[in-house]
Amino acid sequence: MKKVLVIRFSSIGDIVLTTPVIRALKEQGNYEVHCLVKKRYASIYRANPNVDRVHEFDGNLPETVDALQKEGFRFVVDLQKNLRSFRVRWMLQKPDASFNKLNFKKWLLVRFKINKLPDVHIVDRYFEAVKELGVKNDNKGLDFFIPEGEDIVPGQLDKRLENGFVCFVLGGQHATKIFPPVKVAEVINLLDIPVVLLGGKEDEARAKEVLSLCQGKKVVNTCGKLSLFGSASLVKAAKAVITNDTGLMHIAAAFNKPVISIWGNTVPAFGMTPYEPQTPGNVFISEVTGLKCRPCSKLGKKSCPKKHFDCMMKQDSAAIARQVKRFLKL
Repeated sequence: MKKVLVIRFSSIGDIVLTTPVIRALKEQGNYEVHCLVKKRYASIYRANPNVDRVHEFDGNLPETVDALQKEGFRFVVDLQKNLRSFRVRWMLQKPDASFNKLNFKKWLLVRFKINKLPDVHIVDRYFEAVKELGVKNDNKGLDFFIPEGEDIVPGQLDKRLENGFVCFVLGGQHATKIFPPVKVAEVINLLDIPVVLLGGKEDEARAKEVLSLCQGKKVVNTCGKLSLFGSASLVKAAKAVITNDTGLMHIAAAFNKPVISIWGNTVPAFGMTPYEPQTPGNVFISEVTGLKCRPCSKLGKKSCPKKHFDCMMKQDSAAIARQVKRFLKL
C-alpha cells in the first residue's frame, strides 16, 4: 500500500479544513493515509474513516520522527508549514510538498491595508501540496465525523429544542474575534426560535452574561457542558448556526448548515471563510467594512488596539437576525 503522511498539528478548524485533501488522497490515489497531529486534537482524525492511522504528537519530536521513519512513507504532505513541520520533513528525508501561506501578502494587508491576496480559499491552497500526486479537489466540501455514542439528541437534552433551534457559537481563540455578549443578546432578542449557546469552559462567564441580557427567550446554555463531538451533534441538528470565526464554524460548514459567520479584526480575504462549495448560498458573512484599522492582525489579539472594538460593536445585529429568519424560511 502507498503510504502518505499528512501533517497538521492543530487546531480544530484547521484540521477540519484538511479533510478534502485527505478524502481525495484516499479516493483518487488509493493511498494509505496517516496523519500527524497534536494529541489533544487526535480524536478528530481518528473518527475520520478516510484516515488509516493517527500519529499523536505530545512534544517529543525525535521520538515522534523515530516512529514515523518506521512507516516507510512514500510522500509527506505538510499542511501546517511551520518550523516544527519543516523539521519533521527534513528528518524523514522523503519526497514532500507544502502550500503557500501567503504570509507576506497578509502582512501587507495588515500593516499597510494593501490587498494583494488572491481570491482563493485555504482548502484550494492546501491542494497545492498534493498536485504532483495527481490529486485534485472534488469540490464536495469538508468532512466531520461524530463517533458512535458521542452524538446528542437535542430533545433529550432540553425539550425546548424538539421543534427546531439555532446554535450560537460564543467562543474563539482570540478576544478580537469574539462577538461580545451584549451583541449576542441583541441578536437573540430579535429571534423567535430557541437558541443553543455553544462553547467551552472558558466561555461560561460569557454565556451567563448573555443569559442575563436575554428577555425571557428560549436560550439553552451548553457552554462547558459538552464534548467537541457533543457540540458538533447539536450543530448538525440545528436549523442555522451563528458563529465567530472558530472551529465550530468549519464543522457547521462540513454539515452544509446555513451559517452566519461574524468577522471582527480579521477579514474573509485571508481565505478562511466557511467552505461550502456545493451550497455557497448557505453562507452569510457579517462584517463591518470601511474601518481603516481592520484587519489589525492576521490571527487575532487579546484586546482591540484602538480600544473602541468597532469591528464587533458596530455589527448590525438586526441584519444578522434577518438573515437567520431568511435561512429558516428556505
